[in-house]
Amino acid sequence: MTKTSNDLAALLIRNINDAPLERLVREPLYDVAFARLAKGTAARNLGISVDTVAPGKRSCPYHFHHAQEELFIILEGEGTLRVAGEMLPVRASDVIFIPPGPAYPHQLINTSGQPMKYLSVSTRESPEVCEYPDSGKYLAFAKGADAAGFEAMQRVGASLDYWEGEP
Repeated sequence: MTKTSNDLAALLIRNINDAPLERLVREPLYDVAFARLAKGTAARNLGISVDTVAPGKRSCPYHFHHAQEELFIILEGEGTLRVAGEMLPVRASDVIFIPPGPAYPHQLINTSGQPMKYLSVSTRESPEVCEYPDSGKYLAFAKGADAAGFEAMQRVGASLDYWEGEP
């Protein structure tokens, strides 16, 4: 490939098997290995990762987004989609569509004895507010293309007065 071809490939192509993995573990419920695939690409409005949830574990806390839309494609294994207060079985080749809003809080749980691997695709809306119904928390953030910005995790009842700290 020429330098231009290499540059284009670096901006436009990722292989899910070659991507460096990170791992988040919080015993006793959470254990997920993931690779953020869109980082460093030409993508502006899409995020994608490949996630592998350990047997009997969850990927992340139960949550919903106010702005971001998500899509999950189960590549390997099986488990449960906890969504809107229901538990739905999912398996390899299932495609899951999660629109934004409080009607669809969601969480993927590996209820099997084998790893569950899936693609996680999302719009990267900013600003965004994400709520966690089990814990009463919310995450508010606004980030630019350069990843600079603002992020705050709070409980709903921990709000300040509008005038707090103002001259």
